[in-house]
Amino acid sequence: MAYGILKAAAVLAAAGAIGVGGWSYATNWHPAASQYPLQGIDLEATPGPVEWGTVRARGADFAYLVATIGGDQRDPTFEANWAALPEAGLRRGAVHVFSLCQAATDQANAFNAFVPRTQDALPVAVDVSFHDDCAARPEREAVVAELGRFIRMVEAHTRKPVMLRVARPVERAYELTAAIDRPVWSSATFFTPAYAARPWRMWRASDIRRIDGIEGPVNWDVVAP
Repeated sequence: MAYGILKAAAVLAAAGAIGVGGWSYATNWHPAASQYPLQGIDLEATPGPVEWGTVRARGADFAYLVATIGGDQRDPTFEANWAALPEAGLRRGAVHVFSLCQAATDQANAFNAFVPRTQDALPVAVDVSFHDDCAARPEREAVVAELGRFIRMVEAHTRKPVMLRVARPVERAYELTAAIDRPVWSSATFFTPAYAARPWRMWRASDIRRIDGIEGPVNWDVVAP
């Protein structure tokens, strides 16, 4: 009896150690730099404090920050983080979170008024995802037209092509990457994404990575070689 209990305890302990080791590997994993030399992060809206010098030391070459959401929300942390990135040696890019419930013109005006045009900025990324606060699901033609209007207005401001960060459920519903000829930023943790109609230029490879300088998990991205 005692031997059986000890054996079961040993098995459980081993399983626990494997689980802890597996989680540690997963939260430290990123695609090999030899295959993807340019790697970086993107932050969700209103992140906590970030030590940008430490993030750079941990291998990030760039950072994308949420600037605006819809036509009426500005991220209160954007301006300070935007100014801090060049000093830390990181390239910087701005993200607009597109809303299916608001007019594209209002959204583009809000973004253009808030985000300065700077020579060193990476292409703007427009994030198109389904959100709990917007139940609207317009017809595909309407979504393509509105998104195209937003893109034209922002590109006129930044003078650089916009990048499409389209979530898998949105792509399944609307096939936006087939309709709009712009660089694609796809998301798939651990596994190379293949859901877009055109090859991805950026890949969010992990949304659970942990690095020094940021509290909690971080989105880790790579650029196609």
